[in-house]
Amino acid sequence: MNQDTLDKLRKMKFFGMFHAFKSSVETGKTNDYTADELLGHLVDAEWDDRQNRRIERTILYAKFRYKAAIEDVHYHADRSIDRNQIMRLAECTFIDRFENILVTGSTGIGKSYVASAIGHQACIQGYRVFYASTPKLFAKLKMAKADGSYIKEIAKLERTQLLILDDFGIQPFDAQSRAALLEIIEDRHGKTSLIITSQLPVSKWFEVIGEKTIADAILDRIVHDAHRIELKGESMRRKRTPITANNLD
Repeated sequence: MNQDTLDKLRKMKFFGMFHAFKSSVETGKTNDYTADELLGHLVDAEWDDRQNRRIERTILYAKFRYKAAIEDVHYHADRSIDRNQIMRLAECTFIDRFENILVTGSTGIGKSYVASAIGHQACIQGYRVFYASTPKLFAKLKMAKADGSYIKEIAKLERTQLLILDDFGIQPFDAQSRAALLEIIEDRHGKTSLIITSQLPVSKWFEVIGEKTIADAILDRIVHDAHRIELKGESMRRKRTPITANNLD
């Protein structure tokens, strides 16, 4: 009878219930529960399993560069990171308010890790997130223009509630990339959120974007009321400790 129940749970894809009931049967703990307690135990196991699988799918879809966690962000005094600010942002209410986060600092200081850690936290809380290297993203969009898949790619970005643009401004925008950036920003403005990391201070972004009218339009939408994280200190790469090895740009 128990085996029939296990087979049915597996076929119905109730994997959380399957593993919980199988474990209870094998350890002889089914008799320790009342009927209500056993049902509650199985439902909790199924709920947790589905939640975990949902988070795994969301993180996989996001395509993060790093496996990052808020708990592993380093708050060394010389890095100029405000723990309270990071923890507030990790609550992800900024996404509900359609606000942006700008993370700046020299190469290797940990900008990408901080952005990815917040992004992972957003995935855990059920938001749709997508991470992209800015140069690679716009190279991909150029190819999409050529093969006719541009609208599909733009629509994919628009569906995300949090878009992370890493290494913004590492190279100047040409006319085609500038137009694509404006389209992305306009589509998302007031509806979704951005996290942007850059080696350049925000004051230099105007020059990198180029073309005054477009740069004004883009920056007005990105920078206004954005949360700023300005990292300082020595490159994390130079320290090369096992703990900080992953906290890199």
